[in-house]
Amino acid sequence: MKIKSGDNVKVISGKERGKTGKVMQVLFNKRNSQTYVVLEGVNMRKKHVRSGKRGQAGQTIELPGPIHISNVMVIDPKTNKPTRVGYIVEGKTKKRVAKGSGEVID
Repeated sequence: MKIKSGDNVKVISGKERGKTGKVMQVLFNKRNSQTYVVLEGVNMRKKHVRSGKRGQAGQTIELPGPIHISNVMVIDPKTNKPTRVGYIVEGKTKKRVAKGSGEVID
């Protein structure tokens, strides 16, 4: 997979376009065979939580929502711009490489 958790990515389309964030989680939906990513501080959703015990108040929690993987691009570590990702095989290891600068991402 070209985008992994821990990568810094930039949102390239949608209402959150232009924002950057770190990938917290990569999700695969088996029902529609689509892949989504969850980014820190991007696409925040509000979730209303009921009170757990008697006398405890309910609350509203903000959680990051998923974004389709096609709407994000990995940020090149050398130029800090969005770039495509390729692979290079060195010996028996396969490494991800930024297409723009040739810098190894892993």
